[in-house]
Amino acid sequence: MRAGDPRFFPQGGPRTLAAIAAAAGGTLAPGADPERCLLGVAPLQTAGAEEASFLDNRRYRDALAATRAGAVLLRPDLAAEVPEGTASITLADPYAGWARVAALFHPAPPPMPGIHPSAVVDPSARVDPSAEIGPLAVIGARAEIGPGTVIGAGTVIGPGCVIGPDCRIAAQVGISYALIGARVGILPGTRIGQEGFGFAVTPRGFLPVPQLGRVVIGDDVEIGANCTIDRGSLRDTVIGAGTRLDNLVQVAHNVEIGRACVLVALVGISGSTVLEDQVMVGGQAGMAGHLHIGRGAQVGAQAGVMTDVPAGARMLGSPAQPAATELRQVALLRRMTARGRRGGDA
Repeated sequence: MRAGDPRFFPQGGPRTLAAIAAAAGGTLAPGADPERCLLGVAPLQTAGAEEASFLDNRRYRDALAATRAGAVLLRPDLAAEVPEGTASITLADPYAGWARVAALFHPAPPPMPGIHPSAVVDPSARVDPSAEIGPLAVIGARAEIGPGTVIGAGTVIGPGCVIGPDCRIAAQVGISYALIGARVGILPGTRIGQEGFGFAVTPRGFLPVPQLGRVVIGDDVEIGANCTIDRGSLRDTVIGAGTRLDNLVQVAHNVEIGRACVLVALVGISGSTVLEDQVMVGGQAGMAGHLHIGRGAQVGAQAGVMTDVPAGARMLGSPAQPAATELRQVALLRRMTARGRRGGDA
């Protein structure tokens, strides 16, 4: 079955093998016809003669032997295993090549410049003529929407916000107190710039602390559905360029996330914690406030981080500790449990 139902995904084919190889950044096998056209992409197991596929995981070499795909992207050392009738396109990183080829056949829909009649745009807002403002969207006073940016249906851009060029802001997103760079993607339901969880405890109860910072998001950031990113209290909440947030991630006030970080679904980061560049955090992990997570650190799923993490460290467990220590303790506990069961049986 060809990937990309045309009801939902724009079609970009047909494409020649030469164009596919160029998009992938790979080398077309000698003897393959560079002008041969393919119509789409599909999984290796189901692809037909008019479709391109890829092999990145060696566990699926059996599927390669049986494939009927018109072309397969794969590493050079596997090219000899490509069956007759299938053109090989070799490259060092087949998965990255696949991403580019899939985009070649299914490009993102271009913006449809203009403001929908039902949208509400404040007269003082600046909307580039090439931007698309969807139905029932609201653009607040003094807000700026950059060229080529798409604002989805029902999305609210608060007063003074700046959205850079070529951004894709999906439906029902709320953005306030925020400066957003270029080529940023935000999926439905996300809320950016709301008040952080800040209050003073007094004899009379909780006293709200004004949240006077902003959210500053760098270029090429992707933010999943239903995320919440609080604005800073006095300084800014910052998300560095190229970072990826999965769905349902919570980023508290004053958090600073570096460049090219990855936060998987349901991660929660407490206030004023700093993540340096290229930090990876597994799903459902949580971090206490005012911590420092070093460059390139990896935090495993469901870990509870309560202390600073050095650069390059791998942390597991709750409370989180170095992965080697956690695994040794788990192994010891299993051995002790096994001995206890054997002793009980005796």
